[in-house]
Amino acid sequence: MTDPRIRILTEDQTRQALPALADILVDCVEGGASVGFLAPYTQADALSFWDGVRASVGQQATVLLAAEVDGEILGTVQLGVKLPPNQPHRADLKKLLVHRRGRGLGLARALMEAAEAQAAGMGRHVLVLDTATESPAEAIYERLGWSRVGVIPDYAMMPDGSYCGSTFFYKRVERAEPANG
Repeated sequence: MTDPRIRILTEDQTRQALPALADILVDCVEGGASVGFLAPYTQADALSFWDGVRASVGQQATVLLAAEVDGEILGTVQLGVKLPPNQPHRADLKKLLVHRRGRGLGLARALMEAAEAQAAGMGRHVLVLDTATESPAEAIYERLGWSRVGVIPDYAMMPDGSYCGSTFFYKRVERAEPANG
């Protein structure tokens, strides 16, 4: 097994990756992750969601990063960068997803570090996210140096329909200095 390769997907690359991205999302929902969808969640549902992300990538409203291992996409994360005019300095981190086959390989860390670097390179120095309270993702964000803001109880639902709180985090990243020359 090779080290993960993280890349930013263009709109066309996203279109080509739709089946793999849909597989990841369906696997995460089936695995009980609170990522915005309720069970049962089908491949067709996931393809529709990712086609919307593809369009957002094409509009430069979203930066989509993918983690590949041995040429297979096993993880993804998004940066929401189309924000109101008074927020050009920040980005929303969305949908950190790793297929269960790819867990334990460092993909979440690699995706997060790449997303943070990409945001900094775009002049975005405040990143914001939310995740299900007491989820494995919550611990990942804490290990990666994100600051907990607070919890809103019963903010969302788990795939089985039960309520869960959402924990909100932020992270300041260093702004990348433009290259001289």
